[in-house]
Amino acid sequence: MDATRPSPEQMLDRARREAAKAGRGRLKIFFGATPGVGKTYAMLEAARVQRAQGVDVVVGLVETHGRAETARLLDGLERLPPRSMVHRGIQMLEFDLDAAIARCPELLLVDELAHTNVPGSRHARRWQDIVELLESGVDVWSTLNVQHIESLNDVVAGITGVVVRETVPDSLIEAADEIEVVDLPPDELLERMREGKVYLPAQAQQAATNFFRKGNLIALRELVLRHAAERVEAQATEYKREHGIDETWRTQERLLVAFDHSEGSADLLRAGRRMAVALRAPWTALTVEDPRHARLPESDRERLAANVALAQRLGAEALVVRGDDVAVQVLAMAKERGTTRILVGRPRRPRWLSAIFPSRTERIVRASVGIDVLVTSGERGAAAARPPPPRIPAPAREYAWAALCVAVSTILCLATRDVFTLADQAMIHLFGVFVASSRISRLPSLFAAVSSIVALNFFFVPPQFTLAVSSTRYIVTFGVMLVVGVAVSRRTVRMREDADAAREGERRAASLFAMSRDFSVADSSRAIARIAAESVHAVTGREALVLVRGADRLERLAGPEHGVLVEPRELAVAEHAANVGRPAGRGTDTLPGAAALYLPLAGMRGSFGVLGVAALEGGAELTPSQRQVLEAFVAQTAAALERMDLREEAARASIAAENERTRSSLLSSVSHDLRTPLAAIRGAAEVLLDDSRPAQARARSELLQAIRDESDRLGRLVGNLLDLTRLDSGRAEPSREWVPVEELVESALSRARPRLVGHPVATRTPKEILEAHVDPVLLEDALVNLLENAARHTPAGTPIEVSARREADAVLFEVGDRGRGVAPDEELRVFERFYRGSEARGVEGSGLGLAVVQAIARVHGGTATVRARAGGGALFCVSVPGARIATERAH
Repeated sequence: MDATRPSPEQMLDRARREAAKAGRGRLKIFFGATPGVGKTYAMLEAARVQRAQGVDVVVGLVETHGRAETARLLDGLERLPPRSMVHRGIQMLEFDLDAAIARCPELLLVDELAHTNVPGSRHARRWQDIVELLESGVDVWSTLNVQHIESLNDVVAGITGVVVRETVPDSLIEAADEIEVVDLPPDELLERMREGKVYLPAQAQQAATNFFRKGNLIALRELVLRHAAERVEAQATEYKREHGIDETWRTQERLLVAFDHSEGSADLLRAGRRMAVALRAPWTALTVEDPRHARLPESDRERLAANVALAQRLGAEALVVRGDDVAVQVLAMAKERGTTRILVGRPRRPRWLSAIFPSRTERIVRASVGIDVLVTSGERGAAAARPPPPRIPAPAREYAWAALCVAVSTILCLATRDVFTLADQAMIHLFGVFVASSRISRLPSLFAAVSSIVALNFFFVPPQFTLAVSSTRYIVTFGVMLVVGVAVSRRTVRMREDADAAREGERRAASLFAMSRDFSVADSSRAIARIAAESVHAVTGREALVLVRGADRLERLAGPEHGVLVEPRELAVAEHAANVGRPAGRGTDTLPGAAALYLPLAGMRGSFGVLGVAALEGGAELTPSQRQVLEAFVAQTAAALERMDLREEAARASIAAENERTRSSLLSSVSHDLRTPLAAIRGAAEVLLDDSRPAQARARSELLQAIRDESDRLGRLVGNLLDLTRLDSGRAEPSREWVPVEELVESALSRARPRLVGHPVATRTPKEILEAHVDPVLLEDALVNLLENAARHTPAGTPIEVSARREADAVLFEVGDRGRGVAPDEELRVFERFYRGSEARGVEGSGLGLAVVQAIARVHGGTATVRARAGGGALFCVSVPGARIATERAH
């Protein structure tokens, strides 16, 4: 099979990515360091070339900033008219997204990717408009400065001292199909500024002393070029993966250091650090946990954990992978990371043994293609002085199991000695070795193989019941049997260890998947923390504690309420880890005497908490692979908690924005209705108080009547506002009682009678005494608002009809009129606050009455609706549960 051919997984991944891009437009970004480098100019020049080639090019929105040479490039290009919007009394021009989608050109130019849209637009940011355009199949070109990339926001702020508020997510930049860097040396950019080609002279002088200092420009230019280089490198990696190319392209030096638990590994890592600095290359420190890791003595495990921590302190990307062949895993990781050099330690085994069984280092050297392998000796003295590591003795039960398998095989052979030959008996003993090896470790398996040969010789080879051998051919038989038995036992143990490792890996992967799945449906930070603590306990068997930063200290979200994790000394270690943003506690170099390990929960806005993991009672430390899985848990937990915080902040911001909109609507809608009666009252009062022109009795009476009418009008408005506020806040609990509906209707008509002058009113109620279980004060207010609304929106002389009847277990109140009616698309909107309908111009009112009606119906558990009447007009219906006939009171 061709080694350069992509694997099925790579081909499937490529097919998925191509399917995701199918039907989606292409995005090209003209990328620069600062304003004024010529991004828009370069975009328009390239667009004119596309238009000359027959491409349908349309300008969605381009900001020329008064630059004549840029404006000239727009000549001859079709431009979409901008959308006019008013914000805080100022008319502003914005990109018209709907017009662009309707026009659907082949190529659309939309300047300033990071622009913030005017409030009231469909999307808050322009980049969201562009995402919608891409999903509609339109190719888009846009411009972007490096300071607007989300992940570089703090870096740019540290360089320039300016915090940029308008940012674009990195995911959109990474998804761009093409990025073209528009570069200009700092001296030329400053010269353009002095010539007034970037800003007006006064602005240019101020900018040159602040953001546009030459040092800032050099640093921003470096950021642009580095980001572009990373983009090119990612494209090269993608190309290699798509085409199944394993060879290393030596476009940049990359170093990989392979280490293990040996003492010389610390010197190997330090040598790797020196080499990486000399090469100015990124480097990775890799250790492989093979099946033998579980049998290492505790001292070697601690040394391996210390080596991993040393690699992290030296600035390496420390990786721990699992596999049964160290050399294969090292080479696979080197190819995956594009490594150009591998640094390994010199093998410390005799040459004759290496000639028969090549060491890991020798296998890496022989198998590496296109990768330099460097072998360092380390400190020989230390290695020579160190005694060989003690082996962990196998449990006695494993030897007992081996002896039992050999005994069963021997008994079976004795029972069938007249049937089976010596060869058959040898096979039975080899099968016993296989069964024994499936449950025990290597040394007991070797013991089973040797014991089987001894048993076969003692019981079945003449002379029987002695260890003597009568013929040399039996020696060959025993030799072959020994080799086969050892090979079978080793292979069986290896298979079992591989299966155990696979199950462990599957269990950890399943835990990560389950945690991610549970995070997606968690509805609070406490739920996320509880899921994280349970997942850590499931994988490591250790108690976990999640703490997040509160007002003045860390607060517990999940974990034990009592025990060592919540002792003051441990909480101080957790506080330190959260403050410095680095691991602390057991197994680290910071406060190692603590009883638990504390890993910081860090997100885009820094460290905001810790996850603590208690030690086991036996004191066993976390293995490097467990530590790596734990760090993955911590990263996912931090991301989930930060997402929840952002979601809550967005909800609070949405509520604040809604409150602001409500306040603005209230001020704009109510200000006129408040000023009108107040002005009338003030005017009438001034006339009455003017002693120089005393009013006649009739005029005086009319003025006093006007003061009373306007006061009533003002009182109704304020009352509606107070009722709506009280009802929406949930503080208005209806005081229900059984009230005859006829009394409710008559009382409401009596209160609304001054407003009903000129309108004949017809009422219709049941002949029997129908009672409603309602709050009489609130429901009467609702009926009064409906009656006043009908009088306000119908011509004088038109009738108003009021009815009440029983429907099942509810009472239905209806107020009908013969006015203009309600359009179908307004049947829901008329109950919104401050909505006055399309035909309400010139009609007094604040748009609050029907909102109050709906709120009153809601607190009663009922509904408020409206529909058009046959023959014209509108019919408002309020249905509230709780109805009975007076004769039912005894039941």
